[in-house]
Amino acid sequence: MQHFIYQNGQLCADQLPLDEVAKRFGTPCYVYSRAAIEAQWLAYNQAFAERSHLICYAVKANSNIAVLNILADLGSGFDIVSIGELERVLRAGGSPDKVIFSGVGKQRHEMARALEAGIKCFNVESASELTRLNGVAAEAGQVAPVSLRINPDVDADTHPYIATGLNSNKFGIQVQDAISIYEQARALPYIRVVGIDCHIGSQITGKTPHVDALKRLLIVIDKLESLGFDLEHLDVGGGLGIRYRNEEPLLAQQLVSMLCETITDTRKQIIIEPGRSIVGNAGVLLTRVEYLKENADKNFAILDAGMNDLLRPALYNAWQNILPVHEHSDQNSKRYDVVGPICESGDFLGLDRVLSLREGDLLAICSAGAYGFAMSSNYNSRPRIAEIMIDGARMVEIRRRESIADLMAGETLIRSI
Repeated sequence: MQHFIYQNGQLCADQLPLDEVAKRFGTPCYVYSRAAIEAQWLAYNQAFAERSHLICYAVKANSNIAVLNILADLGSGFDIVSIGELERVLRAGGSPDKVIFSGVGKQRHEMARALEAGIKCFNVESASELTRLNGVAAEAGQVAPVSLRINPDVDADTHPYIATGLNSNKFGIQVQDAISIYEQARALPYIRVVGIDCHIGSQITGKTPHVDALKRLLIVIDKLESLGFDLEHLDVGGGLGIRYRNEEPLLAQQLVSMLCETITDTRKQIIIEPGRSIVGNAGVLLTRVEYLKENADKNFAILDAGMNDLLRPALYNAWQNILPVHEHSDQNSKRYDVVGPICESGDFLGLDRVLSLREGDLLAICSAGAYGFAMSSNYNSRPRIAEIMIDGARMVEIRRRESIADLMAGETLIRSI
């Protein structure tokens, strides 16, 4: 979070005080640092040095087209999981031939559009998907480039909701089935096998899961090459964690060095799909304290932001640091449950936090650049909030705050039908 620091007692995004953002755009809102996003992507790119590689940003982490545009301008590829994400990438200036299409439930129209756009590769996750893709490609008169996503049955040591590399997960093809399904792929006339893929989860902070998964993938590659397959790329997925509290995740340089040391075949392009580690600590949720409430056993700080704006604490019991925008004396500190206005007892952004607060204070929920706005909703008929990009000395509204009219724009009264 080095791009969000205190200067003269005020929390700033780069050089710009966050209270200036609140004055201009209101609260709650998401605030991102362009410099932080660029620095994290460049750390990956520079770590690969001269090794053939492609960094495919995982669009699901933060899909705002301004964020995608910044990354496209750097030369980034993109990992998508829906046709909506593809259209966002194209709108943002991304190159379709740098797009990887992942996900277990690709529909026919999504496959057709991705073929039409000319994406780099489909990460296929089942034999049924392979058969469907062959049919869609035949109808389009095209050959679909394919890699199979292999599930290595490796424990990523992360929250169960974001672990994807175990046999009990819905993702990927089990190792023991990999060779037979590659043979099926090779026999299909409208499929061209170009690579192999693996992704074991998100918010991985240790080295061991990455190494274990990669070693199992290399065994599969050796078997495939002995059968005459010539793979162009090895997609190692993403999942590198960030520091929310006291985690000590690998740096991009450390992860890439480990990958390059382990993958000795320098002819293959290495593809990596980081998301959270690029944008997670590049953003905060800026919010205001509406009320301070004291019960017999609890103190509550009730914010204008809630679980519909930031779902991670309620969904994953995630811990994210909460900082006052203006520093107060600690003499009046109390323990607060920091909660929102949503009519759910699970509507909290932080529990048992020691803070010195007054009604009207601004707070920053840290590490909110990934899976913040992207997972937000209109629950309780609350308009989705604005997103602001700090670009040097400028603050740019990259998504306007929704209005009440926006909430009902697609709805119709029954008597009007």
